[in-house]
Amino acid sequence: MILLLGGTSESPRIAAQLAEKGYRVLVSQATDVPLGTALHPHIEARSGPLDEIALVELIEHRGIRAIVDATHPYATAIHAVAARVAAARHIPYVRFVRPPVVAPGTRGVEFVPDHPTAAAAAFSRLRPVLLTTGSKNLAPYAEHARRSGVPLVVRVLDHPASRLACQQAGIPPERTIFARGPFSIEINRQHIRDFGIGVLVMKDSGAAGGTREKLLAAQAEGCAVIVVSRPATSDACAVSDIASLLIRLGNAGVTSE
Repeated sequence: MILLLGGTSESPRIAAQLAEKGYRVLVSQATDVPLGTALHPHIEARSGPLDEIALVELIEHRGIRAIVDATHPYATAIHAVAARVAAARHIPYVRFVRPPVVAPGTRGVEFVPDHPTAAAAAFSRLRPVLLTTGSKNLAPYAEHARRSGVPLVVRVLDHPASRLACQQAGIPPERTIFARGPFSIEINRQHIRDFGIGVLVMKDSGAAGGTREKLLAAQAEGCAVIVVSRPATSDACAVSDIASLLIRLGNAGVTSE
């Protein structure tokens, strides 16, 4: 059985194509947000976070023969844990990586290394800020909004954990958009217009994450764009398409069942 660490929009497609090739797949995601994994007798699913101990137990209990890591490009903690556990258990580890979309030097875009720097850069422009990076790093943005008096609007997943994070950060409901992306260019533009946004903060989550649509909407509306750069990682275990993934599994001796 292959353990597919999911949580991104590619996960159902990857699982389905692996199953069609005869692999048994266990899709694991940290949250209980439905991914719409295709029904197939070779596909199972579980949810809940995995630390190193839990991952080892899962591998032993389910007879995992390989790990395919299709988690978010910015999910550095699980990348490190999965790679380390796979090496210790002597099973193949392959990362399925979304290629980046935003090129260096793109008009109106500033790349920054982390969220505190992004918050400082965004609010220094003294224009309303739309934050689209999720609910896990709200604190520096909320703090800059309070200190500067510049409005902060947050767009997050409609999930109890996201609502709680916004409440704890002191972000009022009227400045919160609860919705599940990816969003079209027009919906992004509508959100920008609804709140008079002048600065959009985002990650480069790849084409499947709606990055291009955010960028084009911001450019069309005259917004500055702050991009939190991707964490530096090794590409030695990375693929970005199903064909390469199947080749990598085959070369590692992981055959279908």
